[in-house]
Amino acid sequence: MRTIFRSKTSKALDKMEDPRETLDDSYEQQLKLLQQVRQALSEVATAKKRIDLQGQELGARYQRLAGQAHEALGHGREDLARAALERRSLIERQVAALQQQYTALQNQTAQLETRERQLAEQVAAFRIEKETIKATYTASEAQVRANEAVAGIGSTMNDIGTSLDRARDRVAQMQARAAATDELLSSGALQDLTAAPDADIERQLSALSAQSEVDRQLEAMKQADAAAGRRGSDDQDGGADEWLSIGRGPNPSQ
Repeated sequence: MRTIFRSKTSKALDKMEDPRETLDDSYEQQLKLLQQVRQALSEVATAKKRIDLQGQELGARYQRLAGQAHEALGHGREDLARAALERRSLIERQVAALQQQYTALQNQTAQLETRERQLAEQVAAFRIEKETIKATYTASEAQVRANEAVAGIGSTMNDIGTSLDRARDRVAQMQARAAATDELLSSGALQDLTAAPDADIERQLSALSAQSEVDRQLEAMKQADAAAGRRGSDDQDGGADEWLSIGRGPNPSQ
């Protein structure tokens, strides 16, 4: 469980620390900033155009009032001419205010255009550098993985080594358990469910018989040695076929 958790955590951290994703995120942020500057430039240009249209409308009215004043004087209506000139004077003040706003918007537009151009150049340069760094990182990462694979020090090799160690431990544990159960079965501490009924008694009787046979052969050897005075033939090798008589005869000297 520790190995699995450590592996998952390591992969998650490596993914979080990937500089390629960080560079892409920074590039996206710069693109959003550039888009905001362009949107502001569009809004300022729209406001400037609106003021320009208002100025054109006031300019046309300003010219029309001048003609009306001349026409009123031609008809001897000085009062109408004065009223037209008063309105014309009011329009001059309005036009002057619009001119100030128009000039301010022109300056703001020029500043935004400069900033937009500079930012666009920076974004383009950052994009080139970003792609270069990403390509270099990807190539280096591939090289590191290849070198680790060749050297056997990569995470996969470590996992394989850990798996082999665990497998060896399991095999040793299973062998020890098999030996222990064999001893317990032999001693009768564990019951062999596959054995015939009363097999444990039969096994103990067989062991007693084997021990009795050993005791009998030992006693026969003692008697034979005493009778023959330990014949020198005991030190000589038997024939090639003497092994056939092992366990068949009562000869205790063989």
